[in-house]
Amino acid sequence: MNERLSRPLIIVAAFAASLAIGLALTLWLLGGPRAVTAASAIGGPFQLVDQAGQVVTDKNLQGKPTIIFFGFTHCPDVCPTALFEMSEILRAMGDDAKRVNAYFVSVDPERDTPAAMKDYLSSFDANLKGLTGSPEAVAEIVSAYRVYAKKVPLKDGDYTMDHTSLIYLMDRDGKFVAPFNIKRRPEEAASDLKRYL
Repeated sequence: MNERLSRPLIIVAAFAASLAIGLALTLWLLGGPRAVTAASAIGGPFQLVDQAGQVVTDKNLQGKPTIIFFGFTHCPDVCPTALFEMSEILRAMGDDAKRVNAYFVSVDPERDTPAAMKDYLSSFDANLKGLTGSPEAVAEIVSAYRVYAKKVPLKDGDYTMDHTSLIYLMDRDGKFVAPFNIKRRPEEAASDLKRYL
């Protein structure tokens, strides 16, 4: 092989080898590939109450696909938009909406009591349940679902919440599938969701 061709090949091979060694070292430092997979697991045990005061746990996810959104009732734009879009999808599902769990989980338990959730959710689809609980119970589900949620003080002494704004799709076994895309026609999203029934 002539020297002109062999030199770039040697450089590429050396670069590829260094990438492979770097990846192997990173995996080893993190405890191996199994530890990386376990660390990214989403979901787990929780116990909250819905807007009617009924206890809801991770066991309620069994047997039905579930879509979950984390937010708060004082949210000015992202939350009502997401809940409206979820409501449109549930309406597009017709009778099959009863075969799906649809949850709005509060990241603001200080203000989001069951009564506040009931009042807020009266503007959305009746199949949508609001979940809240003690700060400890909310912190548990926020941690289990790897949700980012942080209180942000405002100038007037009030506060708002920064938070993850994706929809979690869980399968009939309560296992995380993927973020659920609601930025499409409700009929299209409903058809996609029906595949998990």
